[in-house]
Amino acid sequence: MKKPTWVIDKERAKRASAAETVWLFGLHAVRDALMNPARKKLRLVLTKNAADKLGDAIAAGGLEPEIADPRRFDVPIDEGSVHQGAALEVKPLDWGGLEEVCASGEGLPLVVLLDRVTDPHNVGAVLRSAEVFGARAVIAPQRHSAPETGALAKTASGALERQPYLRVVNLADAMERLQAMGFVLIGLDGTAEVTLPEALAGVGTRAVGLVLGAEGPGLREKTLETCDVLARIPAAGVFGSLNVSNAAAVALYAATVRGG
Repeated sequence: MKKPTWVIDKERAKRASAAETVWLFGLHAVRDALMNPARKKLRLVLTKNAADKLGDAIAAGGLEPEIADPRRFDVPIDEGSVHQGAALEVKPLDWGGLEEVCASGEGLPLVVLLDRVTDPHNVGAVLRSAEVFGARAVIAPQRHSAPETGALAKTASGALERQPYLRVVNLADAMERLQAMGFVLIGLDGTAEVTLPEALAGVGTRAVGLVLGAEGPGLREKTLETCDVLARIPAAGVFGSLNVSNAAAVALYAATVRGG
């Protein structure tokens, strides 16, 4: 009996996921990954100088490094990447399910949702801010968003190892599941009539999800419709636009000090 197409696609996706690996690079990103017991590590390539700097982390990681000539650092990362003589091949982290992380995970009842934010540097910066302000997760769709990459990890400056980054099949579905958990979803939209402080004041002490879109396109129509309220970050002057990572940091701060 021939398998249905959807079964074949699901099996293919599962095999691809099992085979997926990520090359992290840079002293900070590699150190944090080596120190993370939840991270499955496959191959460590270092220059002699980098190995001297990462001694304790190498011991903790339990992986024998390959010592490379700094003039021939032959690993599959983008040319021009500032690797500082350190690269580590790993499996992507598995943080668990949405309900597990967001309803009862560590941190404040606060999450960030990114709608088609594809720049790894922006996502890395958002992960860093989310960790600083104690958010439970950063959530993004599997397609049309930045996956785990070396560039993302380097920008996150270690936060990728500690801050849950959940990739979901359907963002609107994940939003509805968060609402069922009691989260109030605030979509950031520069044209909204309500300001972010006003929206947060109306939420009180309830759990909050901050929903941000890519620069330019902003939030998609379905995402806008699923939000509980739309709000803007108040700005002084004519030029009132922040990039998504800066907007996330401002919104996270505002959400953590509400009522304070």
